[in-house]
Amino acid sequence: MASEIDGYRRSLGARSSESAVTVHRTGIGNRLLEALPPADLGLLTPYFQKVSFEPDAILVRSGDELDPVCFPHSGAIAFMLDMPDGQTVATTLMGREGALASFSVLGPSLSSVTAIARIAGTASLISAAKFRAAFAQSAAIRNVVQVHARAVLLQLQHVAACNALHRVDGRMARWLLQLHDRVPDDRLPVTHEALAQLLGVRRTTVTLTMSKLRDAGAVPSDRRGFVEIHRARLEKVACDCYALMQRKIDQMYCQELAAPQPVDAPSRESAIVAGGESRAASRAGK
Repeated sequence: MASEIDGYRRSLGARSSESAVTVHRTGIGNRLLEALPPADLGLLTPYFQKVSFEPDAILVRSGDELDPVCFPHSGAIAFMLDMPDGQTVATTLMGREGALASFSVLGPSLSSVTAIARIAGTASLISAAKFRAAFAQSAAIRNVVQVHARAVLLQLQHVAACNALHRVDGRMARWLLQLHDRVPDDRLPVTHEALAQLLGVRRTTVTLTMSKLRDAGAVPSDRRGFVEIHRARLEKVACDCYALMQRKIDQMYCQELAAPQPVDAPSRESAIVAGGESRAASRAGK
């Protein structure tokens, strides 16, 4: 059962060793933040607090206020849509390339989805009010939020089409590849229960589908809460959505986050190396 965080607001104070979120000293490791010129980043860093989150921690529940804004440094966070019958299905996956609750720049609002940590990681938090103030002052911050919003929308569109049109084995392969893009290891710390929630299917369906992936050599083993993958073979099983979606997002990040900043914002030479294709290329020689 998922361990619930009663809102990020409590994570800003002292927490016990049994807590799902642990406070650390502030650090930067998020791609959106790395794309900011130093002066613009300086509008945010004095207010950051770094935390770590455990697997299955509920970071934002549907109906919660979008506050604070969370910039992951590592790990993977799934946005889950809760249905009236108790079922859930994932709509997007976010890691260090994104920002949870960044849409709060539009004004105070409530979350329409539940954000659950699927892979443990760390993040920097900033209150929505402080982030909105920096957003109003900085064209560079407005640019990264805009690019991120478009990337999230693109992922939502592809996942919706994929869920409607493609088989479970291809969809599972896509989710495993997306998780792998955010984990520096071929052994993914993910359970069958978590995969069932991502896919919106029963655990028995996950077990049967995992057997097919093992037969294809895409998943050498899946024991004790870990799924070992063979990336090249998994890419062959995955539906076309993964490569198409990742290519578009990578292109968007590389071209638009690295683009020259407007005249009213400082600029620096920066290249954002996005996850999917670069990870695939680096593993091709294995």
